[in-house]
Amino acid sequence: MSEETVTIDHALAEAHLPALVASLVHMTGDASLVDRDGWPIYAPFGDARTAGFSKARQAEIRARARSALEAHMAGAPLPPSPSPELIGKTMDFVAGAQIPERYAAFLTEELGLSGRDGKRPDWSSPKLKAAAPRMPVVIVGAGMSGLLAGIRLSQAGVPFTIVEKNAEVGGTWHENQYPECRVDNPSHLYSYSFEPNHDWPAHFSTQPVLLAYFQRVARKHGLGPHIRFETKVEEAAFDEARNLWRVRIRDKAGREETLEARAVISAVGQLNQPRYPDVPGLETFTGPAFHSARWRRDVDLKGKRVAVIGTGASAFQFAPEVAKEAAQLTIFQRTPPWLAPTPDYHHPTTAAERWLLEHAPYYEKWYRFWLFWMLTDGIYEQVKADPAWNGTDAVSAANAELRSALSMAIAAQAPDAADLVRKLIPGYPPGGKRMLRDNGVWIAALRRPNVELVTEPIARITERGVVTADERTRDFDVIIYGTGFSASHFLKTLEVEGRGGRELHAAWNGDARAYLGVTTPGFPNFFMIYGPNTNIVVNGSIIFFSECAVRYIVGCLKLLAETGAETIEVRTDVHDAFNAKVDAANALMAWGSPHVTSWYKNALGRVSQNWPFPLVDYWTATLAPNPDDFILDARVKAAAE
Repeated sequence: MSEETVTIDHALAEAHLPALVASLVHMTGDASLVDRDGWPIYAPFGDARTAGFSKARQAEIRARARSALEAHMAGAPLPPSPSPELIGKTMDFVAGAQIPERYAAFLTEELGLSGRDGKRPDWSSPKLKAAAPRMPVVIVGAGMSGLLAGIRLSQAGVPFTIVEKNAEVGGTWHENQYPECRVDNPSHLYSYSFEPNHDWPAHFSTQPVLLAYFQRVARKHGLGPHIRFETKVEEAAFDEARNLWRVRIRDKAGREETLEARAVISAVGQLNQPRYPDVPGLETFTGPAFHSARWRRDVDLKGKRVAVIGTGASAFQFAPEVAKEAAQLTIFQRTPPWLAPTPDYHHPTTAAERWLLEHAPYYEKWYRFWLFWMLTDGIYEQVKADPAWNGTDAVSAANAELRSALSMAIAAQAPDAADLVRKLIPGYPPGGKRMLRDNGVWIAALRRPNVELVTEPIARITERGVVTADERTRDFDVIIYGTGFSASHFLKTLEVEGRGGRELHAAWNGDARAYLGVTTPGFPNFFMIYGPNTNIVVNGSIIFFSECAVRYIVGCLKLLAETGAETIEVRTDVHDAFNAKVDAANALMAWGSPHVTSWYKNALGRVSQNWPFPLVDYWTATLAPNPDDFILDARVKAAAE
């Protein structure tokens, strides 16, 4: 069915009914539609579109929506905008639960009913307009976060240069081009809040689609002339005498240049440096061997004996595709991932769904709101630890219930393969490691006759293949590493020298920390996006975190402009108190359990990756910088006053 042939009835048949009811509130002004007695019920792993409504209620909603949509498309004006009180009731209705008061402002901004971009910087005062051109910024990286920083600085009137090592924008969505690479957040949520897209072709978008989205946004906001492609940042050094950053860059021809900037923003991400397993003989294999993040398109896998080492997020996506081509696929698993049932993970969106997003008033706002709310807390409470709980395979009674539900969902996919199921159910608590979206494709691939799942540890790699700890040798034509990234080695690709010539990595000494994941003592006017402790496990989209961090960073620059100071540097006591709070909270999450090892923890065993609090807490903390948290350049500030 093409969008030209979609009828209202076709569209309504595929509607997310709670969002449709919210749209009806805007079309009719009828507050009784969101009466508490008729709230939706979202059953785990159930059909969220119908939300537990009876057949009669579904028919009633669709019939009323048909009449309202027909009138709207015939030109009937919308009634006055719903009152804040009615909007609040509608939020509760769509969420299927009474939303706590502390979430109200946070969710109102995310809902964006006004059409206004709530995070857009306002530098309209004469003082800020005059200061902005004198505050050049260098951004390292043109991925999702770097583009976002460029957009916000452009809106503030602050000059900037983005330095990008690749020949194109997109970051991880440019570099990861393995088969079936896709996002594990819903498409309508994995986008900038100010650049929604009604035309996502799938519920969970693939790499080419996401890359095209970020390329399109970059073009729309005119970022191209600001980007230095195929250029690497070698070093960023703070010049204390001039309160400037000197950024040494090198282009693909080897030519070096030094850029001067008032501030530097690192947008290099956490997951961009491939990690290989610590296994003897890694370099001895004579056949093609490559990491999934550096996929070899020139290597034909048809009819080959292929080894895949690792069963993390990337291997979970590409291995089923490899299984279709390889003569024999052997997957080496160290630890199984928890699988979260997601039936629509590979489903395309339909013309009817896209029609509703485009034509039903405010439907797309409320649908995105529902997606956001479901991931705002998600299963957050179920991965919190109970200090009194005994056991290593769960961290609380709620976590044990989640474990049981997920285990049953896994077992149901292979009822006649008990040995396989035993290999697939993790021994650690749900939430301890990254949970993967499961629509049955993974286990179906493992059950193919040409696929073997090996759980015996790898002892060494030889010229011809892999030897496991039981001394069994398997020969291969190709080895593919799906072993993740060096996530804890933040800003691994560049040197950063702060006050006194102290290098950032030396200051961290293997334990990266930052205030709000953004800034660290001793490095004035140096900011990070997706820095330490801003990764998320079970709740939210990383784009949300980046939008919050960029608002905060631009707020720090605004504080400089307003005060006349030249540098802003977080106080050590503020930084240390924040990190102590984060560490204490992470210790009470499934991923902080002493029984769990994962890439969330650094070599010292500290959780250096994850944000352990609800999303609303990060949103609140990053609304604007508190001047009391910082040291502003006192000499310059005094002169300005």
